[in-house]
Amino acid sequence: MRRLLPDPGPTSVERQLEGYRPWEEPREGRPRVAVNFAATVDGRATIGGVSGPIGSEADTAMLAGLRTRFDAVMIGAGTMRAERYGRLAAKPETRERRERVGLEADPLMVIVSGRLDLPWEAPLFTDGGRVLIFTASAAEPPETATPLQIVRHEKFVDVVAALRLLREEHGVRALLCEGGPGLHGELEGGGMVDELFLTIAPKLVGGEAPRIVEGELPAPAELELAWLLEQDGELFARYRRPA
Repeated sequence: MRRLLPDPGPTSVERQLEGYRPWEEPREGRPRVAVNFAATVDGRATIGGVSGPIGSEADTAMLAGLRTRFDAVMIGAGTMRAERYGRLAAKPETRERRERVGLEADPLMVIVSGRLDLPWEAPLFTDGGRVLIFTASAAEPPETATPLQIVRHEKFVDVVAALRLLREEHGVRALLCEGGPGLHGELEGGGMVDELFLTIAPKLVGGEAPRIVEGELPAPAELELAWLLEQDGELFARYRRPA
């Protein structure tokens, strides 16, 4: 892997993330929010309905590395149904790495699910960890091996209120959102995204597939390029909102 910007030269995922400490910069009344996506050159965020085939092993390493730098990870229900997540810090060495930098061993897994229609048999609900679900449904979830906390909103999940609760009641200083595009659109529309990590895979898909943001934004979001990495034609960009 090589760093193209700034200071061109050899690097690695581990080296790039070593000094990245987003929990040291929480926002007023909410966590610092970063979003991570992989996309094809033609801007598609899925292949065959899932994101996995887009990126490479280096992209997987970037995703895994980012998860060790945040208090919590947030996804929407559609992403959970498509990707069927497991425990985020499944390996003991991953939990130890998080603890060494002062984070909880397991990141808090946050799911936004308006109807509470989730794949309850997925490994996330059987393999341990910490899970919090925001929903507008009055339904009760089944019993799961992984402890759940349910937070109910009226009519729809208010992501602004959800972020405020995560900061004030759960001490979440930094949150990584992994999609999907609809949830990303809600966060961007509310001006709540501070950084975007974007892997651009050297692939063309064509056809109908979601982009990394779905839905109308009130105005274009201006971004600054913080770094740009490359490996085997795949680009890894980190953008941030101007201060």
